[in-house]
Amino acid sequence: MPRIALYTLVVCVLAVAAAVVSFVQGSWLGIVWVLLAGLSSNMTWYYVKRGRTEAARDTSVTS
Repeated sequence: MPRIALYTLVVCVLAVAAAVVSFVQGSWLGIVWVLLAGLSSNMTWYYVKRGRTEAARDTSVTS
């Protein structure tokens, strides 16, 4: 897994935690955290997929 995918995964988990805390405290600011969690989740999947295709391409070139 590429390092940037791990970073975006951490951001996603922290954004979800922040959204839960915001909603528990009665703040509507949690909506922003939910949107950030969705964005970072999509970025995580993109970088994981990109890392897998690069790894597959590297192994097929060396074979």
